[in-house]
Amino acid sequence: MAIAIDFGTSNTVITRWNPVTKQAETLNLPGLSTQQYLNPPLIPSLVYVENAKLGKIIAGQQVCDRGLDLKTDTRFFRNFKRGIGADIQGFLPELDGKNITFEQVGKWFLTEVIAELAIIEGGIDSLVLTAPVDSFEVYRYWLAKVCQSLPVQQIRMLDEPTAAALGYGLTDPGTLLVIDFGGGTLDLSLVSLDQGTQAKTKPLGFLLKWGDRSLGEDSKQKTKTARVLAKAGQNLGGTDIDNWIVDYFAKTQGLPVSSLTARLAERVKIQLSTQDQAGEVYFDDQTFTSYEMDLDRDTFENILQEKGFFDKLDSVMMTLLQKGRRYGIEIDDINTVLLVGGTVQLPAVQGWVEQYFQPEKIRRQLPFEAIAQGALQITQGIQIKDYLYHSYGVRYWDRRNQRHNWHPIIKTGQVYPMSQPVELVLGASVENQPSIELIIGELGAESSATEVYFDGDAFGQHGYRLITRELDSTATIVKPLNDTAEASKIAKLTPPGFPGSDRIKIYFQVDEQRFLRITVEDLLTNNTLLENQLVAQLS
Repeated sequence: MAIAIDFGTSNTVITRWNPVTKQAETLNLPGLSTQQYLNPPLIPSLVYVENAKLGKIIAGQQVCDRGLDLKTDTRFFRNFKRGIGADIQGFLPELDGKNITFEQVGKWFLTEVIAELAIIEGGIDSLVLTAPVDSFEVYRYWLAKVCQSLPVQQIRMLDEPTAAALGYGLTDPGTLLVIDFGGGTLDLSLVSLDQGTQAKTKPLGFLLKWGDRSLGEDSKQKTKTARVLAKAGQNLGGTDIDNWIVDYFAKTQGLPVSSLTARLAERVKIQLSTQDQAGEVYFDDQTFTSYEMDLDRDTFENILQEKGFFDKLDSVMMTLLQKGRRYGIEIDDINTVLLVGGTVQLPAVQGWVEQYFQPEKIRRQLPFEAIAQGALQITQGIQIKDYLYHSYGVRYWDRRNQRHNWHPIIKTGQVYPMSQPVELVLGASVENQPSIELIIGELGAESSATEVYFDGDAFGQHGYRLITRELDSTATIVKPLNDTAEASKIAKLTPPGFPGSDRIKIYFQVDEQRFLRITVEDLLTNNTLLENQLVAQLS
């Protein structure tokens, strides 16, 4: 059985391939899926830890059914996907003598969901997982480690916007713009969808785990190729809007900031997707005070305006369109716009999209299911061609500015696997140098930096409201891949090195799984010191 999972910040969607109907269908997992949405069924991305040592948790809709999401409790986690691989400032609790990390919570959640799936489906042959377009290798490597412990033969990963393009079932060649706006991220992608003629193909994608056979090799469909041309993203989502609504009522009415008020704010936001006026009532059982959380659409959009919401959207759109022009694509050349994610249902967001594109170009009927349904396509003969969203670089000392800086060696836009490696020649810098060290990093886009952190005063002494904020300065976000004393020593020199001559040559290569590997040759001894070595085991 082929299964796809769209693990989202707010909700998770699971689809399976029906071999009889030859269609993707969304699954309803009893206990995990919400009954609020009969079509489609969604699994709230929530976790309540009952026993950390034993890994005993409650996940999904069961958390809401038991009211565990309505009280301030360090055992309750939401929006944890956002923290995986991010630089978090703040407090994470210790539960049952175990230090908790977002990576651990995410692993518990996915393992619980897949365990329930295996019981219902009688086993899983092929699994496809999706990832945000701007995720760093640390997130993808975490996902790979989670997958190694799963009883599944074949596991792949696909960028969420590419999956969305396939999920809308578009068959005519053309250029698509996918706007994926969920609970935690905003991702924009220009995707070229081509129709091939080859009857059978080995499906591609980022392979996390590979068994003995490929389900896609038996497909009789014509091969479609989804080629990603340009990407732009920002750490902005529906969760930020929920926080802004809570902050508005806290400022205007003195409303307490808590898990409960955050959930009520989310309900208000959802109501405003379909009506002009929304309201919820909050009763504080400590002070016996009630609050009317009434909000109309005009006031709501003023809140968004004050927070610079539309400026952020315009910035991401401009970045994407600039990248598209490198391929000769102007805004009028975009045939179709696909809206994906819960946040795209807000009239304010749809109105913003319509400022750029004519309404007849916009598809909005599959905001929740498109990604998971599209991800299944790579098990059915769809070939994906993708490129690196981030650059790789080496750290050096910038004498002019008296600080470390980064020099790109493999730039964003590089198709992988690479046909030819990138070469770098280095020499010793001191007398009798025993080894050469090199810090290698993954470089994000240069933009106004976004910081993901905890609001320490939000939930009292257990302050763990995960929020984002824009930093004033423009900077390149860097995730070092080997910034430890041992990992950075890429070459031991025997005999020792001396300044004045080239000593080693490094070949950088990105493989089919999108991992950076290096080969190091000693130019003095003609020995190969490292061969096709993975740069770092990320954690």
